[in-house]
This record gives sequence, structure tokens and C-alpha cells, in this order.
Amino acid sequence: MRRYDIDWLRVLVLGLLIIYHSTISFMPFGIKLFFPQNKQTLDILWFVMGLINIWRIPLLFIISGMAVCFSMKRRNWKEMFKDRALRIVVPYMFGLFVICPISLLLQSIFYDSEISYIPNPGHLWFLNNIWMYFCCLIVLFVYLQKTPNNLLLIFLKKVFMYRLGIYIMAIPFVIEGIFITPDSYASYAYTIHGWVLGLICFLTGYIFILLKENFWDAVSRVKHISLMIAFLLYLVRAFVFEFVGFHPLTAIESFSWMISIFGYGAKFLNKKSTRLSYLSTAVYPIYILHMPLQFFFSLFIIPWQIHAMLKLILIIMSTLISSFMIYDLIIKRLKWIRPLFGLKI
Repeated sequence: MRRYDIDWLRVLVLGLLIIYHSTISFMPFGIKLFFPQNKQTLDILWFVMGLINIWRIPLLFIISGMAVCFSMKRRNWKEMFKDRALRIVVPYMFGLFVICPISLLLQSIFYDSEISYIPNPGHLWFLNNIWMYFCCLIVLFVYLQKTPNNLLLIFLKKVFMYRLGIYIMAIPFVIEGIFITPDSYASYAYTIHGWVLGLICFLTGYIFILLKENFWDAVSRVKHISLMIAFLLYLVRAFVFEFVGFHPLTAIESFSWMISIFGYGAKFLNKKSTRLSYLSTAVYPIYILHMPLQFFFSLFIIPWQIHAMLKLILIIMSTLISSFMIYDLIIKRLKWIRPLFGLKI
């Protein structure tokens, strides 16, 4: 049975990442991340960015693990390797050598620095992580698929029957937060913290789908409580720790946000629609495209003498409109280019 809510959440998470990336140019640390930076910052937006940045990438990894579990119900392990290579490795390599170097070129132009061609994964860094997670866990995944009555799943099904039983899955998140202490919990790219947390999320997403209705019943029962826990821990992180946070608490907050999102998503988003059919296919190529387009429009819009908020809105709109146009007019229509953006021919 297809879960339309998972498709919607994937669309919304990738769309949120595009908007999140646009706001970085209006944060004081934008230049440290090699983004074109506006002189006037919008620090007030950090209260929103700080809320979402501890779960935006972990949620993407959980959804990726879920997608693998859904796919393995229709394919054997050899077919899975071929499918994941086409969906992940090909777009990653294309981004590494073509898309992301364009972003770096535009960044060099903005700061009037030396222009050079440097292959880099840029905003597609997480694709390499997903591929490595899949390769590392495929043997375990096959075992879990072939032995649905194994002790782990039987134990989890029993625990999930309790109102807060699903929080047992937060234990690896908390342990990771205790033993791996990055400067920032949201430092995922190219860090040990990001790699280990992503692996935990990927495996967690896979197990969630194996649990079937036990998982969906659990998130439906706990969604109100987990949302309150998440918001209270956010207030503590924001006003007590000033967003630096105590990592084990941040891990619980992150987990609470994610299971509440799954709970509300199951209630409101599990519906088929033509809009979803279009967006679920379009969002991946559009995400791959958006960064160089965002940098391109930033070159022209940031120097304008207008309010920073208006600049941000214009950059977001220009990036999204141009990305959809390129997808509709080129990527969707040309068979040979579709695999470069993770689409089937």
C-alpha cells in the first residue's frame, strides 16, 4: 500500500531545504558557508531556522530509509543496487562535476575572488551518505525482510503498544548526542556527527516501515504529546542554552519533532492527488538545480538598495520559478537528461 503522506513529506522537506538555503544569505554566518551574503541580516529569522535545522536533514534520512524499505518489497537486492545507483550515484556524480562547480563559480564572482573549476558535492553531499548507508546496511535489510518475526521486530511491536513506547527508538539518538559532541547539532555535512546520526536515521526509517501499522498507530497516538515535548525543548534550547543546546536534549527534541510530523502527516496528508503526482517527481530535479540558480539571482538581487526581506522573497521566488521552468521545459522532456537528475527514462 502506497503511503501518500511519505511522498508529501519528502516533497515538503526538500522544498523546505530550498527555502532554508535562501535564508542563509541573510544570516551573519552566510559567508562562512560560501553563500553570497547580504550586508543587512535578518537575525529574527533564526528563531524559525533554529527550530527546523535540528530535524530537516535527519527527517530526510529517515524518509530515505523508508523509501528503501518500500522499494525492497518489489525488488531483490541486485535490482535494488541498480535502482539506487541510478537514483543516487548518477545524480551525485553529475552534481559533483557539473552542477555544484557552477555554484562555486558564481560564489567566486560575487566575492570577486579567483575563478576556478573545482568538483565538489555542494548541497548534494547527503546523496553520498545515503549511498554509503545503503551499501553498509543492505545485508541487514535483506535479513530483516526475510525474517519478519525476528526478535527485534517482535520486541518493538510490543513496546510500541504503549503511549510513549515509540520513544525507545530515541535511545540511539541520545547516545549519539552524548558521545559525539559537535560544536553545533545541525552540523551534518562532512562531520562524524552528521554521518553517524544519518546512519541511525536511515536504519530507523527502514525499521519504522517494517513495523507497518504498529508504527502508524504509535505516531497517531503520540503526535500531540510529542509536539508539546518538541516545542518545550525548543524553548529551553532557545532561551536557556541560546541555541547552543545540550546535545542529548536536542536529540530528544529532534526525534519528537519528527514523530509528530509523521503523526500529523498520516492524519492530513495520506491522500492521492494529481498535484502530488507532479511534485513527487519534480522535487528531486528541482532540488538538484536550485543552488546555482539561487546563487545566480543573488548576484543581481543582493546589491539592490531594497529591504533585506524583500530581497529574500525575490530570491526564493526567482529560484523556484526558474527551477520549475527548466524542469518542465527541458528535464522532463529529454530522455537522455532525466537520469542525470534521478529520474527514470
